[in-house]
Amino acid sequence: MKNIKYFFQFLLAITCFAFFKLLGPTYSSNLSGKLFEKIGPFFRPKKIIYSNIRKAIPNISEEEINNFTKSMWNNYGRVFAEYMFIKDFRLGKLESKVEINGQEILEEIKKLNKQVIFISGHFSNFELMAMYLEKSGIDLAAIYRPLNNIFLNPIMEKIRKNYICKKQVKKGISGTKEILRYFKNGTSIALMIDQRVSEGINCKFFDNKALTTTIPAQFVKKFNCKVTPIYIQRLKADNFKLEILKPIEFSKDETIESITLNLNKVLENLIRKNPEQWIWSHNRWK
Repeated sequence: MKNIKYFFQFLLAITCFAFFKLLGPTYSSNLSGKLFEKIGPFFRPKKIIYSNIRKAIPNISEEEINNFTKSMWNNYGRVFAEYMFIKDFRLGKLESKVEINGQEILEEIKKLNKQVIFISGHFSNFELMAMYLEKSGIDLAAIYRPLNNIFLNPIMEKIRKNYICKKQVKKGISGTKEILRYFKNGTSIALMIDQRVSEGINCKFFDNKALTTTIPAQFVKKFNCKVTPIYIQRLKADNFKLEILKPIEFSKDETIESITLNLNKVLENLIRKNPEQWIWSHNRWK
């Protein structure tokens, strides 16, 4: 029964993709954003979203929560439409739509020729971050979670491998071993640290305990590497600002727990920049 549902979702998705391609990037982003404002709430219980927002921003008003939720679904819709134009972003046809801050940091990383851990969260069109890192000449492997939809997932994996980051590593224990091999061979790693994991530690995130990945901390302890946060903000429609932030260097005295907590605080600060552009629908504090 589930596969039948996934098949019809697949048919709907590819029909939308074909239509978006005809409309072009800006019109399709605008249209899909408005569409998801209407249909998005049917995909995820409002209770989870509202609870998450209140955990992170305790004194927020009901009106602000509604505005955040509406903006979040709008962004979801835009990202969905923009998958059809990832190739154009990669090949430079839409280069003028992405403003870059911190290019000199990437140049320094390349100059030092030492692998780093890039961390971020699901902000704005998050797919553009790994794409830009690799496009800039960073030897990169990115961790991803496959879609549950068995029909749609192969298409998304093809888009990711061809135009976002060639070295795609599936999330999980086997994936952790794979990125370890990549890292030992000089490849930097990009991963999202904002979602709940099956294996990790309970660490404070917006003053609430949340199961958090320790992969960045483990790599810091094992390889004494730096951690470089990256962030992307949607300025308007399909225009973005991507920021490469100053690499973080930890002392040898830091523990797995203290490094993980520090990185959670970094993530909190990134979310606070534009909270309506983060994905609040994930059950982060389950």
